[in-house]
Amino acid sequence: MRILKSRGARMATAAVAATLVVTACGSDRDKGDEGKDGGKDTFVFAGAGDPASLDPALASDGESFRVTRQAFEALLEHEPGGSKLVGGLAEKWSSNPEGTVWTFNLRQGVKFHDGEAFNAAAVCANYDHWFNWTGTYQSSAVSYYWQAIMDGYAKNEDKELKPSNYKSCTAKDDNTAVIEVNKASAQLPGGFSLNALAIHSPKSIKEMEKQEATAKGDAITYPKYSQEAGILAGTGPYKYVKWNKGDKQVEMTRFDDYWGEKAKVKNLVIKTIDTEDGRRQALQAGDIDGYDLVAPADVKTLEDAGYEVPTRDVFNLLYLGMTQSKNKALQKPEVRQAIAHAVDRENLVKTQLPEGGKVATQFMPDTVAGYTDKVKKYEFDTAKAKSLLKGAGESKLKVDFCYPTEVSRPYMPNPQDIFELVKNDLEKAGITVTPKPMTWAPDYLDATEAGSCALHLLGWTGDFNDGYNFIGTWFAGKDKQWGFDDKKVFDAVNAGAEEPDATKRVADYEAANVAIMDFLPGLPLSSSPPGIAFGKNVNPPKVSPLTQENFAEVSFK
Repeated sequence: MRILKSRGARMATAAVAATLVVTACGSDRDKGDEGKDGGKDTFVFAGAGDPASLDPALASDGESFRVTRQAFEALLEHEPGGSKLVGGLAEKWSSNPEGTVWTFNLRQGVKFHDGEAFNAAAVCANYDHWFNWTGTYQSSAVSYYWQAIMDGYAKNEDKELKPSNYKSCTAKDDNTAVIEVNKASAQLPGGFSLNALAIHSPKSIKEMEKQEATAKGDAITYPKYSQEAGILAGTGPYKYVKWNKGDKQVEMTRFDDYWGEKAKVKNLVIKTIDTEDGRRQALQAGDIDGYDLVAPADVKTLEDAGYEVPTRDVFNLLYLGMTQSKNKALQKPEVRQAIAHAVDRENLVKTQLPEGGKVATQFMPDTVAGYTDKVKKYEFDTAKAKSLLKGAGESKLKVDFCYPTEVSRPYMPNPQDIFELVKNDLEKAGITVTPKPMTWAPDYLDATEAGSCALHLLGWTGDFNDGYNFIGTWFAGKDKQWGFDDKKVFDAVNAGAEEPDATKRVADYEAANVAIMDFLPGLPLSSSPPGIAFGKNVNPPKVSPLTQENFAEVSFK
């Protein structure tokens, strides 16, 4: 899941590690009776931040997608509680041997929230709509995931945009959509599961196309339709009622014509409470029925009090970024190695992360295809760190170290505490650290993206289970955040980007991990199961390692 505000047009996500010649069955969600709601008709869940858009196509962050995935569905989805691809609006899918023609056998009897019928023509209307975006819609800050999966547009307005890999969409019949791309891509079929590529009704698309996104400098003004309920219509179990920005909450209600099992609770409210303590206290007071990003120290307290605190699987990464262009000393491999040896990652995991947290040895968690034990390890060794700095002529190294405030992320529960631990470790090795605290958005995101921080803390939650979704996000080419240019690393990372054979692609990712950790552009710190909590009277949904919970599964005891 995207962490930065803008990354330009380069590739950033990838697909599930599966053969490109596939035929897969959909999920087992069949129509059934509505469940009982225990007398309550509203489920209230708190996230850590406001959504940016009610249109998932214009979103790139977890807080937005938490909202949009309740109302919108993509062609493919992930199995409840896991990362395996299953059918969504397409019951089955397959590709040709070259991985350039994708055929989707669509569900029948599906309706949009505005009453229109879902069919192949609707699928093509969506993909052609995105392909033909112009103006500010072509900004990566607005259409990040389209660029990540399909690159450019019908008519690129920026010379830095890559030619679009999207070729066409054809409605073979009402229930069969065929999407063609120009070349095989590791971004597919996983990209078809992104909520950013979820399907809107053709009627709503016609209304959406009457409005423009605009930009003034770096400031983006999203179109009005994406900031209020009314025009947008998906196929999901809930439909929008209101975005109450004053109360920082999005209100939804059950879609009674939903094709699958209907939501068990009639109304859904997703609101923002931006502090860990605030979210916990609201749950304990009964003001909300669940919340995300539970502080590790609160897990046992909540469990002992009878709250539901299910455990997500690990599917993210926290890292210490090093920007070589910002501090020339970081251009020396020995200095980067010294920093790696100076940090006690075992202590960080033990003291700062929930149970199940792991020390990271490379830029992807061990749950992702492409992870390998063959990478170079950098064990905690303060004496070795001092020796390497001395050998590099940097015994008096000084670095600026940026860290975010007023935020909690799935991979980084308490940024300031993590910063203090890493800072203390570096100082024990003789490195003078100048703290640079910044508010998360926009200051911190803008500064790290621009390469303004010599050292910084950032991370990533995967979109789907493929190695390129992690390493391709950071190391597919030159990036100001890292400030280096190394063809060997870039070539290794991109070797699997157009490989149609899944087995070969995974082998390419393993080799890329070895090359990355030999070069050591930054230090992978940890992977963490982000905490989520529910009220004592709540039957929780299946929790997702991708943080893709479906609140239609929730009921009250």
